[in-house]
Amino acid sequence: MVAYFTEIYTGLMSLFIGMGITFKEFFKPTVTVAYPYETLTMSSRYRGHIELVEDEEGNPQCVVCGLCEKACPSDCITLAGEKPEGGKKKVLTKYMLDFTKCSLCGSCVESCSFGAIDFSKEYNLASTKKEDFYFDLLKRLEERKK
Repeated sequence: MVAYFTEIYTGLMSLFIGMGITFKEFFKPTVTVAYPYETLTMSSRYRGHIELVEDEEGNPQCVVCGLCEKACPSDCITLAGEKPEGGKKKVLTKYMLDFTKCSLCGSCVESCSFGAIDFSKEYNLASTKKEDFYFDLLKRLEERKK
């Protein structure tokens, strides 16, 4: 009989302690963000997926040297370029990123001696389809210019 009342007493004490903590936290200021309506600003050190950097004329700075492709340990970058007739250097025609393989190590950004790629600040990339994580960075650069 004593064990029965001890168990009730312990349960009530646990309830009151928990309600006390809840009551105390109820009046503290909110620290969360109403996500779809408000977004956080990313810090300057945030590493999103890579993106192409444009020059003064709005064209990609990439000279199709292939160093980023060779430096990538995940083998998630493929690029292609062609030399136009009468042109002096190659022009970027394709720059694909398979973000499902990317480990965000930064080897590609470090290896690019022309400063043609950088990390984006984009962080909301949720999807249920794998195809949404294959990025055509050249096409994304053109859409960003508009």
